Amino acid sequence: MQAVLVRDNKGPAENLYIGEVPKPALESGQVLVKVKAFGLNRLDLLQREGKYPPPPGASPILGVEFAGVISELGPNTTKWTIGDEVMGLAGGGAYAEYIAIPQTHVMNKPSHLSWVEAASIPEVFLTGDIVLDSHCGPVDSPVAFQALFLLADLKPGEDLLVHAGASGVGVAAAQLARTFGARHVIATTSTQEKIDWLKNINNGPTVVANYKIQDFAVVVKEVTNNRGVDVVVDFVGQSHWNQNLDALALDGRMVMLGLLSGADVASANIGFILRKRLRIQGSTLRSRSAEYQADLIRHERALHLITAQTGNGTVRTYIHKVYPWTEIHAAHKEMEANNNSGKIVVEIV
Repeated sequence: MQAVLVRDNKGPAENLYIGEVPKPALESGQVLVKVKAFGLNRLDLLQREGKYPPPPGASPILGVEFAGVISELGPNTTKWTIGDEVMGLAGGGAYAEYIAIPQTHVMNKPSHLSWVEAASIPEVFLTGDIVLDSHCGPVDSPVAFQALFLLADLKPGEDLLVHAGASGVGVAAAQLARTFGARHVIATTSTQEKIDWLKNINNGPTVVANYKIQDFAVVVKEVTNNRGVDVVVDFVGQSHWNQNLDALALDGRMVMLGLLSGADVASANIGFILRKRLRIQGSTLRSRSAEYQADLIRHERALHLITAQTGNGTVRTYIHKVYPWTEIHAAHKEMEANNNSGKIVVEIV
């Protein structure tokens, strides 16, 4: 089969090329999916650069989310039939014509979604994205479902602050939080263009702050009548730490999912943690067990709510741009430049 490979095993986007590799052999309980489209995530960029190897046993080929058609069944596979249209979450291997994956790691593709829209869902809505900590390496960030509901225990009527608001993950988190009853969803981003875009998406954040020119803790207090937010979802780390603690309400929870600005906080008032009775938790997903990931997929609560980008539902998938896989290097460069509002998706053509 053909797959996107990395010349010299690591390097810049220009090192990506389409080459020949053996089609995966199926193990017990696996299905073979003919991939129609796959989503881009920052972990793909890090793996391409040699900074984030796949977990043991995973394919060394890039890519963790995809949509396609089941073409073969492995031994002891009982859940699926050949021809089923699915989307899935993998430890690697999605940048290819075929991917072998446990039958527990694929879901039915909603019939109202295109292949591109379906490929944009698994990592964003179930899990999240990858951000790079310049000191400690990459950290997995399971945002939209896992972080909000399983880790932070976001409840109806509570307030949320989510960073990287214009990313696919940020958009998904805002929509899910509002759909499940959050009162205020405050997002941060870095440009006026992204702020304007977020203000116009369906069921997006209620307030957007530009973290480069605004103190987002001040914005939070203005919105919440000086109370603060109940939950913070943070990818950034060092530069946002003090404002995050300031922005949290009494008994607030913060889920740490990445360290874009670094891990070392030179000066911090940790008294906030005691006075406010704060709970701070870190999380990863890609390195978790297959059983944990399968359970997360099985208990996902929002899949039936997701409509196409042009649909009328309360939760939509938003596609920034679609590339043919012959232009995979351009897709990576677009993400590296932080130009995307919503997901970047690649079609196999």
